[in-house]
Amino acid sequence: MIRVVIAEDQGLILGALAALLELEGDIEVVGQAKDGKSALEEVKARQPDVLLTDIEMPHMTGLELAAEVKRLGLKTRVVIVTTFGRAGYLRRALEAGASGYLLKDAPSSELAEAVRRVHLGGRAIDPHLAAQAWSEEDPLTDRERKVLRLAGEGQSSAEIAAELGLSEGTVRNYLSEAISKLGAQNRVEAARIAREKGWL
Repeated sequence: MIRVVIAEDQGLILGALAALLELEGDIEVVGQAKDGKSALEEVKARQPDVLLTDIEMPHMTGLELAAEVKRLGLKTRVVIVTTFGRAGYLRRALEAGASGYLLKDAPSSELAEAVRRVHLGGRAIDPHLAAQAWSEEDPLTDRERKVLRLAGEGQSSAEIAAELGLSEGTVRNYLSEAISKLGAQNRVEAARIAREKGWL
């Protein structure tokens, strides 16, 4: 049996993914989580073969979760299942150690096949996205990305500084760099551009 943990913050989708996989004779869903931190605990406790995770989740994104699974040296292989068909996200997912990247509107049969392929050591990636992923370089550093994401959520420089343990001046410098790299007029436009490209 291929043991799977699913991380998805939307209850209906979480239930649907679990139900679809439970129909397969060789796949067992051994854990479910509605946020990134709970998912990491499930993975550490259950040591599944495969983790299916969304990107946008509370407490820890799917990309951060994949990176943490890799950093901890866990044998669990990660497949991102998302609505975001953006090359930037795929590129970051691969860099974080994910073995698969599927879109939620893919045929349901592809999900089980992806789990099997990844379990056997292969990759399961949307071919159209794979071709796009290497066409445009992500210009943002990790720190610029974090600062810009919080700015895009409407936080002030002071709030961002407090959350990330930085000075306000440093936050403003990171924002200024990100705005310049993206050719934006302000932090809101920079966040929008980065999100559209899949860099946030």
